[in-house]
Amino acid sequence: MSDFPYRLTVAIGTRGTLGLIVLQVDETIEQDFRRLLPAQDLALYVSRIPSGADLTEDSIAQMERDLPAAAALLPQAPEFDVAGYACTSGTALIGAARVAELVRGACRARSVSTPLTAAGTALRHLGLRRLGIVSPYAAEIADGLRDAFEAMGFAVPRALSFGERTEANVARIDPVSIREAAREIARAGDIDGVFLSCTNLRTLDVIAPLEDELGLPVLSSNLVMAWDMARAAGATDLLRGGGRLLAGRG
Repeated sequence: MSDFPYRLTVAIGTRGTLGLIVLQVDETIEQDFRRLLPAQDLALYVSRIPSGADLTEDSIAQMERDLPAAAALLPQAPEFDVAGYACTSGTALIGAARVAELVRGACRARSVSTPLTAAGTALRHLGLRRLGIVSPYAAEIADGLRDAFEAMGFAVPRALSFGERTEANVARIDPVSIREAAREIARAGDIDGVFLSCTNLRTLDVIAPLEDELGLPVLSSNLVMAWDMARAAGATDLLRGGGRLLAGRG
């Protein structure tokens, strides 16, 4: 049998190439990214990282060790406009600079995004300084997240957590409960924005209604990360969804 002649064409991502490293237990972020970035000419490749059924400081420490192997499972042929590590609390505990070092060492990425660094960029973009945080985490994880935001220069006068350790439950926290928690955070009137933390929380459908109700910008881990990665690829015009962050497409 002889070889049939063929031609090569351009890579799939004509507008940009994104790589996303997702926790094994995360059931939410891929669904959200499909909604926020539905364009076919923006290539999105996903790898998974072992993460454990429960989110603890020990499981996050193990993710630091596993991160290079997870990043290396992204396709090696393309150069990524941006590769993202999709864990807010993991970034807070491991450190954003260390995450970027580990990811860049295992795949060809011009930049690295995380929900935490993306949140910092988005908050500065919107001019926000005093933040209320809603998260699902146990106390030791939630406290580390608050410290990370304060280290970036943001005041966090209000923080509320559901105290949930089991990731399968996090993905099933009713958006109604998330809205109620955000209302409680905003009740005192001493914040200028709300951040809904965790890539496994189902937040997309509550962001615009909460902004209308509270009169404040509302951000979430998945929203800011999709926005930040689209910016890195020069493709914010491809973002779809509501909320103040996407109103001007950044």
